[in-house]
Amino acid sequence: MTDFRVCLVTLPDRDTALKIADDIVKSRLCACANLLPGIESVYTWQGKIETSAEVMMVIKTQQSCVDALDARIRELHPYSVYEFLVLPVLSGNQNYLNWIKEATS
Repeated sequence: MTDFRVCLVTLPDRDTALKIADDIVKSRLCACANLLPGIESVYTWQGKIETSAEVMMVIKTQQSCVDALDARIRELHPYSVYEFLVLPVLSGNQNYLNWIKEATS
C-alpha cells in the first residue's frame, strides 16, 4: 500500500466547490481536486428522506496532509455534517504518485 489517498467531499454547488478546491490546492493540501457536477444525492436527514443536487469533489493527496485537509474543509464547508471520506490508494502510475508527492507538503 502507498501513503497516497483519495478523498471524497460533496458540496452544494459549483461555486462553493471551486472556492474550496482553489484554497486546498493553493495551500498544497492536495495535488488536485476534480469537480464532478450533476450528481444527485438521496439521503436521510433529521428523520426524512432528502434529495439534493450536489457537486462531488475527488481530492488526491498524501496521508500526511489528511488531517490538515479535513480541518481546512471543515472551516470552509457550508454543511454542519459534511462528507469527508478517505480512501487508500493501493497502487498507481508512479510518475503520477511522484507528482502528488511533489505538489503537496
